[in-house]
Amino acid sequence: MNSTVIVVGSGPTGLLLAGDLATAGVPVTVVEKRPHKISNLSRAFVLHARTLEQLDARGLADGLEALGQRLDKLRLFGDLTIDLDGLPTRFNHLLVLPQYEVEKALERRAVEAGVDFRYETEVTGLSQDENGVTVQVRGPDESTRSLRAEYLVGADGMRSAVRDAIGLPFPGHSVIRSVVLADVRLAERPETLLTVNAVGDAFAFVAPFGDGYHRVIAWNRAHDVPDSEPLDLDEIKEVTRLALGRDFGMHDARWMSRFHSDERQAPAYRVGRVFLAGDAAHVHTPAGGQGMNTGLQDAANLSWKLAQVTGGHAGPELLDTYQLERHPVGRAVLRSSGGIVRLAMAKRPWELALRATLTTVLDHAAPARRRMLGQLTGIGYKYPAPRGSHPLTGTRAPDVTFADGGRLYESLRGGRFVLITPDGHDAPDARKERLAVEHWASGRRTTALVRPDGYVGWAAEGATAGETEAALAEHVG
Repeated sequence: MNSTVIVVGSGPTGLLLAGDLATAGVPVTVVEKRPHKISNLSRAFVLHARTLEQLDARGLADGLEALGQRLDKLRLFGDLTIDLDGLPTRFNHLLVLPQYEVEKALERRAVEAGVDFRYETEVTGLSQDENGVTVQVRGPDESTRSLRAEYLVGADGMRSAVRDAIGLPFPGHSVIRSVVLADVRLAERPETLLTVNAVGDAFAFVAPFGDGYHRVIAWNRAHDVPDSEPLDLDEIKEVTRLALGRDFGMHDARWMSRFHSDERQAPAYRVGRVFLAGDAAHVHTPAGGQGMNTGLQDAANLSWKLAQVTGGHAGPELLDTYQLERHPVGRAVLRSSGGIVRLAMAKRPWELALRATLTTVLDHAAPARRRMLGQLTGIGYKYPAPRGSHPLTGTRAPDVTFADGGRLYESLRGGRFVLITPDGHDAPDARKERLAVEHWASGRRTTALVRPDGYVGWAAEGATAGETEAALAEHVG
């Protein structure tokens, strides 16, 4: 075997996954067809609360928070603005930060952990057997060779070569076409950090890069042309004026492009020893800024499971839970992002009435607002749990403070499990490299085992030493 795991694609999803595996001691190779360069042409600009929690568990969140700008209110469509300061998390805000800054941090971590990067290397074929995966690649000198690993993860985007190689379809459709993108300088500074609105057939979004340029994403439903149609700055300014009332004196565009936005999801995230993650598994509209965030959550879910199985601490059936847990989340994100776009661009009377009703409900019904925010920010998702499990099982663990003053997401660093017990209870030290034992700061009698991805894997009230040891043997190995 060349590596235990091969990751195809060095975007945020592939970088987080590879960094996690290498940190856990798993030999990993990243194959990337692009040259080694962090592009500033990325579309993602928002980190949501759950993603920031995952980055906190890797020691990266505070550094990224210092680079980005916080947004305490979220505007979705029309007059609907929602305060985020009530989110039950340390990160009760959106962080506006270009994707390339996230990639830089994740790449540094992966390099330091010892990931083997193969740039300008393209996947040309793939086969698998009961013992591993063989992938054919073409290198920068046009030579071809084979790489071998126990498992392979395709994190190579919407046009995934891995997905094609394993014969998975990518059903769905284009939602909006002829979306225009540009990086521009502005003569007038927008009043808000993220500027977004839709009027009639026009939609526009403006966000800062932090380097003097702003990214503009705009769409005119009445101007439906192919992606190949020439684009100039005058068209972008016109659509922006229609949607936002002014174009902020756009000038000096360093880049412009058209693209179309699809809603698609692979029917399976796993075929044998090959997995899909991020845009290779699901794509959707940019509404709500959930794309990069969902891919990073995929990686956080899969990485610790691959580490457990390849390290001999769990059976291969653990890998089946990746599909079970993440596929429904991908489906939910497709629905929510598509719904935001359709409501933002509402035109027919019944659509406008529906949007007005939803706005009223979200303005006045706290449970509905919490549910919507939980999905959008990622903190509200719960994974399936066995029948009869404790209510905490499968839920996201909040960043609790322990008796010694430490935090849960600090204890998770290094890809460890964390056992939280009542004061005075301890656990055997045989698993210390992969398990931290902490105590509640309160008098709580629950014993909870938190997985490396920050979800509760097992919990019980008043657990005996035997019950706790059985849970550790099952989950930690």
